[in-house]
Formats: sequence, C-alpha cells, structure tokens
Amino acid sequence: MSRASKTERAEAYRDHRLQLILSRFLSGEITKLDPVFDSNYGYRYPTVETIVGDPAATEEFLTHLYDLGILTRQAFDKMIYCPKCSSANVSIRYCCPYCKSSNIKKRALIEHIPCGYIDTEDHFQKEDKLICPRCHNELDKPEVNYRKAGVWCSCNDCGKSFDIAVPSHFCRVCTTNFTFEDAVYRDVYSYSLNEEIMKEAGVGYILVAPLREFLRSHGFEVESPGFLKGKSGASHMFDITASRGDITRNILVIDLATSADEPVSEQSIIAMFAKVYDVAPDKACLIAIPKMSENGRKLANLYNIQLIEAKNQNEAIKALKTCINATLPQPSEPTPASASTAAEK
Repeated sequence: MSRASKTERAEAYRDHRLQLILSRFLSGEITKLDPVFDSNYGYRYPTVETIVGDPAATEEFLTHLYDLGILTRQAFDKMIYCPKCSSANVSIRYCCPYCKSSNIKKRALIEHIPCGYIDTEDHFQKEDKLICPRCHNELDKPEVNYRKAGVWCSCNDCGKSFDIAVPSHFCRVCTTNFTFEDAVYRDVYSYSLNEEIMKEAGVGYILVAPLREFLRSHGFEVESPGFLKGKSGASHMFDITASRGDITRNILVIDLATSADEPVSEQSIIAMFAKVYDVAPDKACLIAIPKMSENGRKLANLYNIQLIEAKNQNEAIKALKTCINATLPQPSEPTPASASTAAEK
C-alpha cells in the first residue's frame, strides 16, 4: 500500500484536518478530489482548502497523505508555470522560426485537384466563391475538386514564409517570454481514498459520532477532537474529550485505535500514556477496534488506561457506559426534601 507504517498513519489520523477529510469520504460526500483550474494559481482543490488553508499548503498536505498511502492519485493534467514569477496565467504563442516574432499570419493551403494548382486560400477567393487562379474553374466540391493541403505562414516583421511555426510561452502577469526548455512543467493529480484505508480507519471514525452522542445524552460536554493543556504547557489532542459541568474535575479522554486485519499495536497505548501523564484526566479510555495486542493489554493495565476492545459501535458504547458508571462520579440527584424546597422557592 505504501512505505509508511500503520503507526505513522495512526499518528496522521489524529490530525483534525485529516479527520474532516476522512469523514467526508466515508460519508460519501466526497468520492474523488478533482482539481479546479484557476487562471492565476493553476489547479486548486477548493474542498480541501476550506479545511487546510491556502492552495500551497493544501497541495503539500495532499502529497503527504499520498506518501502515507491514505490517498491514491491519478494523472489529471500537466501544468505550465512561468519560470520568473511562477504564475500559471500563461499563453502559448506561435512564432516565426527566423526572427522569433509572434506577429505572424496563418493561412490555409488549398489544392485544386483537377489541375494540381496549390496556393493559399486568399488567392482562390473571388467575392464569395473559390476560383482557381490557373484554370479559372470554381472549387465547389470539398474533397472532390479541391482539398485542404496544410497551412502556410508569413511573418509580418521579417517578411519570411514558412509552414511550421515555433511554439513559445508568454506570461500574462510579468510579460516574460520563455520556451519549453525554461518552463516549469508539473503534474496535476486527482485524489481518491485508498480502499485499504477505508477498512483500516473507517470503523474508528464512523464510531466517533455515536460515541459523542452517547456521552452528550449522559450529561457530558463533548469535543471531538478535543484539546487539553498539560502540566508542561503543551496542548494534547484526543479523539474525544468529555466533561461534566456539575462535577469538579470530571474529565474523560478517549482515543480510538483501529487495525484492519491484526491486533492493534501497543504503540497506541504508549502514545496515549504520554499525553495522559501530562494532562492527568480523571479517566482515560482507549477503544481498540477490533482488539488489542497482548503487550498492549499489559501496558494499558500498567499505565491505568481503561482498554475497551470492541468489534462494533454497540459493543464499544456498552463497554464505555460500564466504564463511566464504574469509575466516574455520577451527578447527584436532589433528595425529596431539597426538591420540595427548590419548588417552594
């Protein structure tokens, strides 16, 4: 699939920008990222720009996702950029091979088949008819008594004639003339989500939404992804952070780790522990889809990280509910006396 390891991709999945792009692919909102032409910049990816930022950062981000094996790409076009100002607002000019001027005139060559006379079309033109200058017969049947025999060019600057013009490029922004030899010539791609990545990451990110709603229904304020500042001053990102406003320091952090065909690596536990150690939440849970490696289970127990192994969202939600009820303080319910007092007020 790619030279990147699953650990490298697992780290990339924590990037909020990638999470948003993945969710759009997995929901079917995006099936393919085709570039859109901009006369000044070149090709752009507007859908991704709304998430990543400027065009240059977007292109770099998409290339990074391709290198990780998360996206696949197909050739879409080739793009010419000005070597001086890097603008894509470039035109093609056909020039005289002798003096390099673009001030040339192109005319069609016509052959009168019966008599064999060949000349430029303007020499055959008589009012609204084509008349042969040699035999004076009318040319009225294309491919029967006459045919196009190519083109003939003449230079308005040096006066010379030729049949093949020399192409060159002109930058409409900085007015630089340049040839193919000096042009910046780049590939342009369309991008799609790697099918193997759908299996690897899809389950985890489809799971985020129901987990988020479950926690909200149980009185939590939820952010996904969520960011918490640690004792070191660094900010750490978790797939889900949840807290209850009615209880002081009741913070739950959740990370997701998925694997397509084999147990989830213990690296996900190690990575989470580093964040948990700095942030010190009330409870840390790692949900492994479909299961955790044996070493990972041992580390989770050692690091006091609640490990939830689940094959689907129902299993994960059920286990998370048990975890919450068993380890986090529950909101206190008013006693009958306090309730009646509140009602009197």
